[in-house]
Amino acid sequence: MSPITSVIIPTYNRWPLVVEAVDSVLAQSFQDIEIIVVDDGSTDGTTNRLAKFDGRLRLFTTTRRGVAAARNFGVSQAQGCYVAFLDSDDLWLPGKLETQIAFLDRHPEIQICQTDEIWVRNGVRVNPKAMHRKPSGDIFVRSLDLCLISPSAVMMTRELFQCIGGFDESFPVCEDYDLWLRVTSVYSVPLIPEALVVKRGGHADQLSRSLWGMDRYRVLALQKILRSGLDGVPRTAARDVLRRKVLILAQGARKRGKEQEAQDYEATLAEFTQEKIDVGERDPRLRAGERFS
Repeated sequence: MSPITSVIIPTYNRWPLVVEAVDSVLAQSFQDIEIIVVDDGSTDGTTNRLAKFDGRLRLFTTTRRGVAAARNFGVSQAQGCYVAFLDSDDLWLPGKLETQIAFLDRHPEIQICQTDEIWVRNGVRVNPKAMHRKPSGDIFVRSLDLCLISPSAVMMTRELFQCIGGFDESFPVCEDYDLWLRVTSVYSVPLIPEALVVKRGGHADQLSRSLWGMDRYRVLALQKILRSGLDGVPRTAARDVLRRKVLILAQGARKRGKEQEAQDYEATLAEFTQEKIDVGERDPRLRAGERFS
């Protein structure tokens, strides 16, 4: 008999943290689950460390392809009606899954929800700034400036994940921002106001620390969503945020003496705006939707 929920945990070289993450899943009050850990090519003995959970999780080892591919692979192996993601450096409080299952049972028209979370930086609890506080419901416009959905806080139907296309594996970072834009452009995302996730940060291997200029990838995500047929107020809002982010990136490129790079950034606006910009020759990779160098 298939489990109700599949828990997907991607990990790479984080064996002490991922062991704690798995423990937090095993401590859940709701246990009609399967735990799928995808070891994305770790070299720190993660697989051996997880051996103690033999029989209580399904462990897959893949070549290093990034967190987006690891999550997608995990879902491809999932059997549950719902999928819930847990980053390997985060933890769940014991009632997390039970609370979300009860909410979705009461609202069968809802396909995705998230809980609130506790932020811990370098072992110290911190309060998120007002701009990081999670909204509820129709949150697309609010989600354009920064990511307001945490993978570790989400539960969604597996059908929705597959329908929306999963994570874009070409994104080394901001893959969640890209997915949530696609989701929130179509679906409401209710917030369960209980803080049931411990989001741990501050460690050196966080993806958000690994690449400079993460707005480069947010720009690509904005291009994608604008090309998807978005219209009305959401399109206007997305176009405004794209323009703002592109002009900031172009300004930064000019400060580094990279005029052609600045013009390439500005060229991305011509597809979506009526304003005329002196852009020079456009880099064809931008039209193809490839990553900026």
